[in-house]
Amino acid sequence: MIAMQTNNKRRGSTLLEFTLAGIPLLFLLICTVQLSLAMWNYHTLAYAVNQGVRYTALHGQGCSTNGNSCGATVGTIANQIAAAAIGIPSDQVNVSLTTASGQTTTCNPLNSCFSDSTAWPPATNSDNVPGKNVTVSARYVFPFILAMLWPGAGTMRTGTIALPARATQQILY
Repeated sequence: MIAMQTNNKRRGSTLLEFTLAGIPLLFLLICTVQLSLAMWNYHTLAYAVNQGVRYTALHGQGCSTNGNSCGATVGTIANQIAAAAIGIPSDQVNVSLTTASGQTTTCNPLNSCFSDSTAWPPATNSDNVPGKNVTVSARYVFPFILAMLWPGAGTMRTGTIALPARATQQILY
């Protein structure tokens, strides 16, 4: 009879221990997944921007002279970036193309420039000459679900994290 009384006193402790340890553990698991997704998107965006500036650097002035027709346009650069940014929606990425002289072309969002046939980098200020720098920068706003679980966050809405990426390279051809 004494053994039966001690078991009855411990009966609810398993549920209580699971509640006290399980909820923080579940929160850490969700945090790990969300941060992993954010870092994967950041790495993918940085890779896509690097591919965009590399494509631009290889299609400078030499691609539009002497009968060559391999020159880059805003649309082809935007398509290169979108093709390399797997998993990132092109309607949520803002991209800026900047020449050595500071002339900037923006694509807000990226998919608005897919059909833009403007030559880039432009020949004005000799910005398409080999040796000049071109810069491609992008910004993606990642929806971060953990913001709604944060104490004191107020209403149930997701937060955001701005993921920037930037790459500069000299025109090679």
